[in-house]
Amino acid sequence: MLEVELTKKLKEFTMEISFQDGLEGRDGCLGVLGASGCGKSMMLKMIAGIEMPDAGRIVLGGRILFDSEKKICLKPQKRKVGYLFQNYALFPNMTVAENVAAGLTGPKAFREERVGEMLERFHLNELAARYPDALSGGQQQRAALARILAYEPDAILLDEPFSALDGYLKEELQLELLELLSGYRGPVVLVTHDRDEVYRLTKNLMILDRGRLVEKGGTGQLFQNPAHYLSARLTGCKNLSRAGKLSRYRLAALDWGIELVTCEPVPDDLSFVGVRAHDFLPASGPDQNKGAAENVMPVRVLTLTESPFEWVVVFKNAGSGEGEKKPLWWKFEKDIRHHDLAGQMPQYLRIPPECLLLLRGQ
Repeated sequence: MLEVELTKKLKEFTMEISFQDGLEGRDGCLGVLGASGCGKSMMLKMIAGIEMPDAGRIVLGGRILFDSEKKICLKPQKRKVGYLFQNYALFPNMTVAENVAAGLTGPKAFREERVGEMLERFHLNELAARYPDALSGGQQQRAALARILAYEPDAILLDEPFSALDGYLKEELQLELLELLSGYRGPVVLVTHDRDEVYRLTKNLMILDRGRLVEKGGTGQLFQNPAHYLSARLTGCKNLSRAGKLSRYRLAALDWGIELVTCEPVPDDLSFVGVRAHDFLPASGPDQNKGAAENVMPVRVLTLTESPFEWVVVFKNAGSGEGEKKPLWWKFEKDIRHHDLAGQMPQYLRIPPECLLLLRGQ
């Protein structure tokens, strides 16, 4: 169990965050998603003891790592927290074997045995005598994880470990990381600004903004049904409109110039409505939809872009209405062998009521 309650005044805002997560024995880790500069890395550094909170409390597995009231502040090396930096932070003048041994204490025989176990587990035997600059990105990551797990930390903190990698290598190393951590049973916290990464790697998710917890829950649930505007935006929702409640199951999407029917009751504190780009459906005109005429809008295409596996359409609601309407994004799959949209571009699109995101905040 990891319990965190922290306050720290930073240059642009004051961080005030409180959460607890019992991840021991579970498959998966806790993700922290937020824009650059929101305080994600600072939170990890305070848990690890690299930075000092102004006030608060950090408890890991029943051990108090920090308590401002009791004046407890364990040094980083006493916390038993493994911290994987963005650049892996291997010692450049040490071999792989020496890096793995760097955090170990005890008799020489024990240290040598432990290093051997880690080299075997992380498939590093043939690289034991190499220096970090002779390793690939994936090899460096394995060496850094081997060094962390060698001394059996009570928690592992991952600070955007894939941010500097290209797309192909990033996906490969993400899958490798999942495999390498599969046998670890302590809390694992991953901070990132990459929505695909957090969806692939985490079971639970926190949304952070300017040092404050916006929303927390299961990763899949937060992607499927976020309750906050920022959560929807950070999880990739491109279509967001200011909204006003009209009735229990009806709202006005002010930026799109359309009234929408909902499945769920519209909350009184509704401020935005969202729809993901893949959730639009082709439709006939409103009079020909035979019971599915709600949430239908005529389409005026602004731009059309072809990707290898999908079409990206930016359009506006071409229906009557006052004021300038905000563009919307529609994405739908395509065959990589076909490049003709003939017959696929409808005059109308529909938003299924169950796909509407009813959001608070801003």
